[in-house]
Amino acid sequence: MTKQILIVEDDPAILEMMAFSLSNAGFQVVKADHGKQALQQLQNQRPDLVVIDWGLPDFSGLELVTMIRRDDVLQDLPLIMLTARAEECDKIKGLEHGADDYLIKPVSVQELIARIKAHLRRAQGYQDSKQLSYQGITMDIDAHRVWVDEVSLSLSLTEFRLLKLLLENSEKLLSRERILNHVWGHNATVEDRTVDVHILRLRKALKPFNKERWIKTVRGIGYQLTCH
Repeated sequence: MTKQILIVEDDPAILEMMAFSLSNAGFQVVKADHGKQALQQLQNQRPDLVVIDWGLPDFSGLELVTMIRRDDVLQDLPLIMLTARAEECDKIKGLEHGADDYLIKPVSVQELIARIKAHLRRAQGYQDSKQLSYQGITMDIDAHRVWVDEVSLSLSLTEFRLLKLLLENSEKLLSRERILNHVWGHNATVEDRTVDVHILRLRKALKPFNKERWIKTVRGIGYQLTCH
């Protein structure tokens, strides 16, 4: 399977050069030129590795690394940081914030590709598959895949994160506030209605299997995954 790499870089020339080189090396490339766009890309799909520039225009690459490491779905992603900062203290700072590797600009594309391949091999070699299941719904967290009655189900990253929370807490009543904090984060500026919209989308995805009815609405409180 082709590995997907997300490149987060605000310099258009460097971004296109890296994207072209990685595509030629056989990777599928997703691009973002600022932190918020990167977060949007990560909401839609989980890449296999992320290359992050330190000096992004909206917030720093260090902050983006920290956000990814705090996310329970994305926290194990291999992260390579790019920067013009050559001081040892900056390298240490990047690694302490959660970066797996650190390359100084101008970056050798050949070295970047070699580092990417090494980290992907390491991630593949040490990844223990963790599965959740409930009444025919099976989730492989590491592979980011879901099956319903042994049929593969395609979900957005937000829907995946929402279903993961429900599977981890099957038969338990979850408040909208808890769902918001867990799926979107404590600092997210989203409304309770956002939970309802994504629950509807998740139910729609499960409807062909007649399992949408298992996501129960408890009026005034939240939702519960139960077949009872």
